[in-house]
Amino acid sequence: MKKIIFFALILFIIYFYFSGQPDSNRSAAGADDEYQVIPDEAIRLRILANSDDEKDQSVKRLVRDEVNKEVSKWVKDLDDIDKARHLIQQRLPKIESIVDKTLQKAHAASQYTVKYGKNVTFPTKLYGSYVYPAGEYEAILITLGKGEGANWWCVLFPPLCFLDFSNGISVAEAGTDEPEEEEEMTVKFFLFEWLEKLF
Repeated sequence: MKKIIFFALILFIIYFYFSGQPDSNRSAAGADDEYQVIPDEAIRLRILANSDDEKDQSVKRLVRDEVNKEVSKWVKDLDDIDKARHLIQQRLPKIESIVDKTLQKAHAASQYTVKYGKNVTFPTKLYGSYVYPAGEYEAILITLGKGEGANWWCVLFPPLCFLDFSNGISVAEAGTDEPEEEEEMTVKFFLFEWLEKLF
């Protein structure tokens, strides 16, 4: 009889614990609003700030806005990556001109580079619940000054630059939630042990 009561209590606790958890389907749907899966054939835009100084970061954002605004117009009606590649390669001098004018307008140091290639290095990023792995990707890389500051990136083609993937946190930062999970698990095991002692 004691065993029946014990298992009934366990089932009762499990039921109320899981009924209080968020619906996994709802969570997945919410996550879909927060991230996009990047296709294998994509062209990214990555901008490295001179430093993490607030002024340098502000300049990076100005360059981002101007370049993104222009390039987004070029690729918005394209549905073929080869055409997008050809167009971007042809217009690299135009991108350099945009960067140059933006830096002059911001009275910032005019040292910069604009490169386009298939082996631009990207760090791992966690955005919403989706990990964008580190690796070498096809991209326009704009380096401002020494390029030692935090970067910004998005996907130009297919057009996904309405999402700022750089707003995600690093995988290392995401790992800081793990101790809380372990603590919660310890509390649950303690509860089961306590109930066992009662019976």
